[in-house]
Amino acid sequence: MGRKLGVAAAAILAVTAGVFINNTSLLAPHRGGQPALLAHRGMAQRFDERDVKNDTCTATRMLPPAHDYLENTIRSMRASFEAGADEVELDVHPTTDGEFAVFHDWTLDCRTDGHGVTREQAMARLKTLDIGHGYTADGGRTFPFRGKGIGMMPTLSEVFAAFPDKQLLINVKSRDANEGAKLAAVLNALPAERRRRIMVYGGDEPIEVIRRDTPEVRTISRGAIRSCLIGYIGYGWTGLVPAACRTAMVLVPINVAPWLWGWPDRFLDRMTDANSAVFVLGPYSGGEFSTGIDTPELLARLPQGYSGGIWTNEIETIARSTRN
Repeated sequence: MGRKLGVAAAAILAVTAGVFINNTSLLAPHRGGQPALLAHRGMAQRFDERDVKNDTCTATRMLPPAHDYLENTIRSMRASFEAGADEVELDVHPTTDGEFAVFHDWTLDCRTDGHGVTREQAMARLKTLDIGHGYTADGGRTFPFRGKGIGMMPTLSEVFAAFPDKQLLINVKSRDANEGAKLAAVLNALPAERRRRIMVYGGDEPIEVIRRDTPEVRTISRGAIRSCLIGYIGYGWTGLVPAACRTAMVLVPINVAPWLWGWPDRFLDRMTDANSAVFVLGPYSGGEFSTGIDTPELLARLPQGYSGGIWTNEIETIARSTRN
């Protein structure tokens, strides 16, 4: 009996040692290099994020402005790249005249002097709007950007033309599979090398279509994030990478990261081998996956020498801290 227990204990120890050796980042080659910085919405006006819901008009919750850039504009994107961003995120909506408008909100009423659902407009009409019309930091007493954003809503094709060699993350705002097909057609008209510098995220239905029709493009959806991370936490110790983590943009909340087998370097190596890019977000607490690494305190929670991606709403602050 004692001999059998000894053999069982030895086997358990051997398996445990094997799992440790297969997953510890201590034995993985250190990747080196600087982290890749992703500027969420480009250079944008910040707002009070407390109790924000999907239909909250964030332009009326603007914090006192520190600059005059408006999100989702070519000017804002250019400033982000100049500040140190490696990649810029932008939001798109299809229009009635076959374009994709680059604009965040589902409706026009919050930020602009227009009205109605964004995707129910022609691009020609959207080009006449003032996208800075609704911003206020003092409850509507003053509107510092009113009249300064007329004609500044770009098309996706204009963004591609302005940044032909830059990395871009496109956010599909709907759950419409047809929108995924339309965007896939636009992407497939680009050279394959250009497609490899674009990532797309959004609703499960359009992302499923894009993933099928444009296999070079890394994608992620809310459902895929969960499937990727839960699957990897469940059996990543084997070295296997879930299908949802392959050719993907892997978004990792900073409070989830320590639960990932081989975090950080071995995990990053496995995702690279799966043709995926990893970006760390702010803490996940059951809401949206949109908070960023926006403060020195959050940045300090990353492992020493971390070289994966960082998602941030404060590109200037984080670039200064990581580019020294």
